[in-house]
Amino acid sequence: MYPRLSDLFSDLFGLELPVPIYSFGAMVAVAFLVAAWLGRKELDRLHAEGRLPAVPLPVREKKGSRVRKTLQRVRPGLLVGNLTVIAVFGGFAGAKLFHILENPGDFAADPLGMLFSTGGFTFYGGLIVAAAGVAWYVRKKGLPVWTVADAVAPGLMLAYGIGRLGCHLAGDGDWGIPADLSARPGWLPVWLWAETYPNNILGVDLSGAPVYPTPIYEFVAAALLFAVLWGLRRHPFLGGWLFSLYLVLNGLERFLIEQIRVNVRFDLFGLSVTQAEVLAVVLMAAGGFGLVRTWKRRAEAGVPAAMPQPAAEGG
Repeated sequence: MYPRLSDLFSDLFGLELPVPIYSFGAMVAVAFLVAAWLGRKELDRLHAEGRLPAVPLPVREKKGSRVRKTLQRVRPGLLVGNLTVIAVFGGFAGAKLFHILENPGDFAADPLGMLFSTGGFTFYGGLIVAAAGVAWYVRKKGLPVWTVADAVAPGLMLAYGIGRLGCHLAGDGDWGIPADLSARPGWLPVWLWAETYPNNILGVDLSGAPVYPTPIYEFVAAALLFAVLWGLRRHPFLGGWLFSLYLVLNGLERFLIEQIRVNVRFDLFGLSVTQAEVLAVVLMAAGGFGLVRTWKRRAEAGVPAAMPQPAAEGG
């Protein structure tokens, strides 16, 4: 494992970077960039089809020696930069907060170490806080929140998988339970069935009990589910249908992977569960409710094919 990509560059090319590059942070950055690129493509497509209006955005204009800001109406894809910044800060804050709530004992023992560690993030915490911040900004700009949610859903799914690759490279503890080597199919490589995570960022020795490399499984699942969502992005149903499907698929994937994943468990109504299992069930229920509410074609619901557009538009 390479918790720091800079160590990988050193081993492969003999190149010593002046600043360490951590695998998890690098892959999360790639995930945000991919999600932003895909989201921008979808927002601009929906705008071209008339389903999203132009939005006001401050633009700096220079006239002679004076610079002033004016509001211009631009295509909604140009908001992706601001949306990404909100998602990054909200995502990291929410992910760290939920990880602390999931591990209160570790936080009490070393609060500063847990707050500033490069590992220890809970995806669903990041998703919830980031989604709230993005929804607030989208509504502020006068865009239909659920249509925008549909636009970003496929990218979110793929970004999740890419982020899990960062967990795998870093060896941050998001691995599975000890693998049953006797059950490994003969055609499957050992590293896809049992991994020891040498040099993992936590310093845990797994050489005596290799574990399931669940981050790899989640990346594969996320890539396949992204393909499903991307293929359905031109759906005819009401806004929010695709995002609701994303919630169901994401929750189902996470609930299933939790069955072979190491995590903190607690008692809930007599059941031994993990925080991720509970949140996965909540997301599936919310997504199912959303699918029922939006399972009607836009034309049948009287939704116009195109939204009214302002007369003046820039960008």
